[in-house]
Amino acid sequence: MILAELQVVAVLAIAFYLVRWRKSVRSRNGQSWETLLARLRSDWSASDLSDHFLWEEGLSATPDDAWRRMEGPHGLWAIYQNACVMQEMADFAAKNCPEVDRLLVETLHSDAVQIRVCVLMAMAQYGFAQASEGVRINAYRAAVMYTGMAARMRQLLQDNAGAMVPDFVAAM
Repeated sequence: MILAELQVVAVLAIAFYLVRWRKSVRSRNGQSWETLLARLRSDWSASDLSDHFLWEEGLSATPDDAWRRMEGPHGLWAIYQNACVMQEMADFAAKNCPEVDRLLVETLHSDAVQIRVCVLMAMAQYGFAQASEGVRINAYRAAVMYTGMAARMRQLLQDNAGAMVPDFVAAM
């Protein structure tokens, strides 16, 4: 009797999850460019970490310097959220621009996943050891990947939708 009730509850929970997931996919697919730009976090920018942010990959800061400039977990969380939004922007460009470079879009997807994993590792380490060397190194790795992703996103937009580049640069 209890086993049957648990099965019903499990099936209902899975069905509820799938309905919510489908609704979120629909709302994400229906977003406009302006909505995506508005979701970028502008309260923190990686421009302090790189002299050529959005134009080239790489940082001009050391791991300790980067940790200080990114304001610790605040900057890490902004990197995490902006990586998700840039992934959705790449999907938007792929959907609305017929001749988009599919390899570049897949690279942006890979970057977003790697950034999120790196940020989550750094945040978990930060929770246990505050600003230890491992936290600063993971934060630095996330920042390097983030600047590379932002530069590739700018390149994707410049190649396929040049009119969107100024809005993207201003939002970052």
